[in-house]
Amino acid sequence: MVRSGLRLLLALFYAIAGIAHLRSPIGFMAITPDWVPYPAEVVAFTGVAELLGAAGLLVPRTLLPWARPAAGIGLALYALCVWPANFNHALNAIPLGGETLGWWYHGPRLAGQPLIIWLALWVGEVVDWPFKRKS
Repeated sequence: MVRSGLRLLLALFYAIAGIAHLRSPIGFMAITPDWVPYPAEVVAFTGVAELLGAAGLLVPRTLLPWARPAAGIGLALYALCVWPANFNHALNAIPLGGETLGWWYHGPRLAGQPLIIWLALWVGEVVDWPFKRKS
């Protein structure tokens, strides 16, 4: 029950984020590190990846048994790959919409990224840790 609810919540979060990446890429491009080539294309690709991952989490296990685990792994890798952008945003105090966010935002955001990675794997039914699966 909890896993299903969090799966729906994470899918909704990633769907909204994916749409934001595609509709308003400027802010995401601003926090993309300079060493990332083709930032506009990368931001568009990440938006599509978020939408595909969100959709994959919603596919019933009986229809495509591999879809949820694939989406969980994909979203976990996605969250790992965008972590440098979050660090870039924080360490360089990059303003978004004219506002610079402080460590009240960046601290929890950076520290929470491993939790988001784990959550994608857990709701995607890739891992059960730290919970025991019922036999």
